[in-house]
Amino acid sequence: MKRSEVNTIMHGADQFIRHCGFYLPPFAYWTPAEWRSKGEEAREIVENQLGWDITDFGSGRFDAEGLFLFTLRNGSKDEMRAKRGKLYCEKLMVVGVDQVTPMHFHWNKVEDIINRGGGKLSMHLYNANDEEGLADTPVVVSLDGVRHQVKVGEVVRLHPGESITLPPRLYHEFWGEEDRVLVGEVSLVNDDQHDNRFHKTVGRFPAIEEDEEPLHPLVMDYPRYYLHARQERSE
Repeated sequence: MKRSEVNTIMHGADQFIRHCGFYLPPFAYWTPAEWRSKGEEAREIVENQLGWDITDFGSGRFDAEGLFLFTLRNGSKDEMRAKRGKLYCEKLMVVGVDQVTPMHFHWNKVEDIINRGGGKLSMHLYNANDEEGLADTPVVVSLDGVRHQVKVGEVVRLHPGESITLPPRLYHEFWGEEDRVLVGEVSLVNDDQHDNRFHKTVGRFPAIEEDEEPLHPLVMDYPRYYLHARQERSE
């Protein structure tokens, strides 16, 4: 992806989030220059990967296969192991019409996916079989606390205000219908490096062609702009 494309997506998503009545925290708007001046006080943001996350999953076609995310809060693997501290994560996502997030599951994370506003959020669900393929068995899930059985291949649609709980090892892919969707995610601690299992091989974090200065750094940019961490690694 080109940085200019990332900046355009970032600006448009921020406007949509505001339009839906949500607001991002102050660190969302730190510039690259401001990030270079940050020290120990910003460590939690960097280590727990809070902030902007934009991916085309290596497709080169963000509008068809891609996702905008912003991680608002997240704990750490150490806290999860100790079972104390911040054991949760919260994200916002913007999902475009017919923009697919590819089929995947999480090894450990339980997550609630919530339609916060806009169009309908549509998804396919599959149990994982013993070989980590797609099972041909019905899926049992909770929609806002109500148990539902979903047939193989059936489309589940969440209207604004509705949510679904996705347990570990439940394959899911999703896309927007009728209009862009503001999606909330509330889950256990998120670990994108080790806890995603995609059904087909994808690139979770895109390579960026730097054709202009970042509007705001992505989480994958922190090693480049957060000098405090770079200095520690060089010692």
